[in-house]
Amino acid sequence: MTVKDEAADVFEAVTAKFGFVPNLIREMARSPAVARVYLGGQQAMASASLSAPEQQIVQLAVAVYNECPYCRAAHRGGCRQAGVPQADIELVEKGSLPEDRRLQSVVSATWQVLDTRGWLGPSDLASLEADGIDRAQLYEVVALVGLKTISNYVNHIAHTPIDSQFGK
Repeated sequence: MTVKDEAADVFEAVTAKFGFVPNLIREMARSPAVARVYLGGQQAMASASLSAPEQQIVQLAVAVYNECPYCRAAHRGGCRQAGVPQADIELVEKGSLPEDRRLQSVVSATWQVLDTRGWLGPSDLASLEADGIDRAQLYEVVALVGLKTISNYVNHIAHTPIDSQFGK
């Protein structure tokens, strides 16, 4: 199968799921393997213990941290669709913690993982656990950081145009 054929398969699957092919996926599909890694990782996270709103706010927090306008737009919309309060979305976009206590915990954990590059000590882990983030959820945050880093860096390299479907 050629790269063009593999990309067409990716586009067909993405269109079936989202109704369009986001510019990020078009860019990633220059290597269909990269698009499949990203999409497969996102699909695997559907069975994670972090809820859909929690996953969206984590991904928005990573996009803010990595200064990725494309992913900020995508996950701003994803947060809205998942029911994250607008005020909390705006706080995260400003680099602040959300007001919702649970979302605050996951965003704080996300930024701590990013700031330390994952080098969390026993006191960090105890603090996260006291804040309601267990080890499984922390690893899910790490997985989302990895997935978003892939997309953020691809967007940085490609200067990917933001899809109109993401709205404002």
